[in-house]
Amino acid sequence: MPETLSDIGEFGLIDRIDLLLQSAGAVLPEGSLGIGDDCAAFQPRPGYELLVTCDAMVEGRHYLPRFISPMHLGRRAMSLNISDIGAMGGVPRYALVSLGLRPDTPVQDVEAIYLGFIAELNPFDAVIVGGNLTRSEGANFIDITLIGEIEAGRSVRRATARPGNAILVTGYPGQAAAGLQILLAGSSGTDLEEHPLVQAYNRPSHRAREGRAVALSGLATAMIDISDGLIGDLGHICDESGVGARVIQENLPVSPAMQEAAGRLEKDPLHWVLMDSDDYELIITCAVEHVEAIRSLISRLNPVPVSLIGEIIPPSGGAGDIQLISGNGIPRTVSRSGWNHFAH
Repeated sequence: MPETLSDIGEFGLIDRIDLLLQSAGAVLPEGSLGIGDDCAAFQPRPGYELLVTCDAMVEGRHYLPRFISPMHLGRRAMSLNISDIGAMGGVPRYALVSLGLRPDTPVQDVEAIYLGFIAELNPFDAVIVGGNLTRSEGANFIDITLIGEIEAGRSVRRATARPGNAILVTGYPGQAAAGLQILLAGSSGTDLEEHPLVQAYNRPSHRAREGRAVALSGLATAMIDISDGLIGDLGHICDESGVGARVIQENLPVSPAMQEAAGRLEKDPLHWVLMDSDDYELIITCAVEHVEAIRSLISRLNPVPVSLIGEIIPPSGGAGDIQLISGNGIPRTVSRSGWNHFAH
């Protein structure tokens, strides 16, 4: 029988995690305090602003254990936090991790989750400096607070898009949503782990490096990552900036894998592109004359496509209205039904 948390207890698990971080994680900066004290401590660097984000993943709500390995779960949980830091142009530095775990959870699963955290943090020399463990009687959960930094005055916000700006999107939004549908529709015993859309769902790729390059260029007017769906997150930019948006349907990127899956599952791929998804791609707004420069910046880091999907427009019925222009040129206002934790 595998060793469980009830076998080693809370402090035994803390010792295991501490040893794991010391052996596999990045080195804690000199003068900082990590695990072992009541609080973590670090010294902000002069000339930098701190960025702080937090996000939680609850078993059965945000992930299904039967479809994802513990290590991939750890990577996914950390990636979505890194994505938030990157969407403002920052670099992750310090993570605090809180876990709610059932007593029968195998210790090796928790260690694998931490290896997933470490795999995402190490490329940035970012470190886990603390957190909390608690017993769960129901669903397991992961709650991460990630602290990053960016040079003072260089962050890119949601509130600064302007009418006439182009709207760019990286990658293929909707692939994660399509991957989940493939998993849910899969027959028992079918090995779907290597399907590209399933990988997009289980192992999402953040665009932190791309977001940082765009921020430091000074060419973007606004930026956000796609965690609530393309329309939902574009709507956040419109709300905060007091503008509307016009999206050209034929310009929306649909990958060959999404086209194939949509045909097999009898779905409209545009629903995946526009609505609920966990892709962590970037929406970027910029002056039209800066579109190619931003594409060039991103292509030097990653061959991911950067699609010009529309433009920011003055508010019509009110700030936040988004028009979708179909092939016949007729606009229609689209529903802002991105991910909502309390509406599904």
